[in-house]
Amino acid sequence: MEVKLANRVLSLTPSTTLAITAKAKELKEQGVDVIGLGAGEPDFNTPQHILDAAVQSMEQGHTKYTPSAGLPALKKVIISKFKQDQNIHYNMNEIIVGNGAKHVLYTLFQVLLNEGDEVIIPIPYWVSYPEQVKLAGGVPVYVEGLESNSFKITPEQLADTITDKTRAIIINSPSNPTGVIYSEEELSELGKICLEHDILIVSDEIYEKLIYGENKHVSIAQLSPELREQTIIVNGVSKSHSMTGWRIGYAAGNKEIIEAMTNLASHSTSNPTTTAQYASIAAYNGPQEPVAVMRQAFEERLEIIYSKLTAIPGFTCVKPQGAFYLYPNVKQAAKLTGYEDVDAFVEALLVEAKVAVIPGSGFGTPDNIRLSYATSLDQLEQAVARIHQFVESKQA
Repeated sequence: MEVKLANRVLSLTPSTTLAITAKAKELKEQGVDVIGLGAGEPDFNTPQHILDAAVQSMEQGHTKYTPSAGLPALKKVIISKFKQDQNIHYNMNEIIVGNGAKHVLYTLFQVLLNEGDEVIIPIPYWVSYPEQVKLAGGVPVYVEGLESNSFKITPEQLADTITDKTRAIIINSPSNPTGVIYSEEELSELGKICLEHDILIVSDEIYEKLIYGENKHVSIAQLSPELREQTIIVNGVSKSHSMTGWRIGYAAGNKEIIEAMTNLASHSTSNPTTTAQYASIAAYNGPQEPVAVMRQAFEERLEIIYSKLTAIPGFTCVKPQGAFYLYPNVKQAAKLTGYEDVDAFVEALLVEAKVAVIPGSGFGTPDNIRLSYATSLDQLEQAVARIHQFVESKQA
């Protein structure tokens, strides 16, 4: 039989992060001592009170379908979270719970975009943004956040990129892959332009609980009533509560958009996993000390590893303010070690130094690599030492 795939999937690029992580796991299973720094998930288990709540929900018979937009009890908890954390009020019909923040974003673009609609995506970007836009018939329009500006785009860049086809912009703060945060002033300036041109703001805030030093998370939706109406916030429990495998994310915003997303979900996924929804209620209602402990551990790792990483010849790095990634520019290191580009350098790190990192080409910046410090400090120190030794041994 001749297999003919739909055109919409033929142009898709496989997830770089998942591919590297899978390759590292494969080598480990073969007995190779590989240190993987590719995973985008905390290395902590889900807190015990959340596990207990999940078991209890099953024992109580909560194993059936729920409403497509999520359990009312969970939506109420999410509404309380927004009120407490950002002082934003949402109604029940302005919240949808989905199967992870990734699928929530996918559903959002499916209901938002018509063929040829443009979505502005700042570079560097999370690998799935462009693919999800393309799957919805949209056109990704890239704006480069310069490294000299901590990878953030400026209001002038945004204004110059807008066309009559621009439908939305994605803002990811704290950022994957850079870990940088947009300040309140920066968000306000970008927001003014979005309001002026009637552009929807998709605000991905999945890393909001992982903030370091004196930095703070600000949602663009909290800056004014007008921006609240112009913004769809996407968030979830995956990173904040170490619940990546539970697959619970959510969106908050315009009720018409949320209703359309709910209708689509009713025909695609029926509802988010019931047990995971009860676990998520416990995540927000229960003790938050595990979240604080995890955040502190990440910050301590960052402070130790950052100086070691930037001591490697040819490595420069904007210091992250949140999330759990380092995003160094290694173009000079690749050149020093005789590789034609960073992708080749990354492959050599995996094969020879036995360290798996993600090439920046998957995020739109081919001179960088992404390293996750969501692993033990011992493993991190070993990995950076291996990279350092590899670079020094390869220099001409």
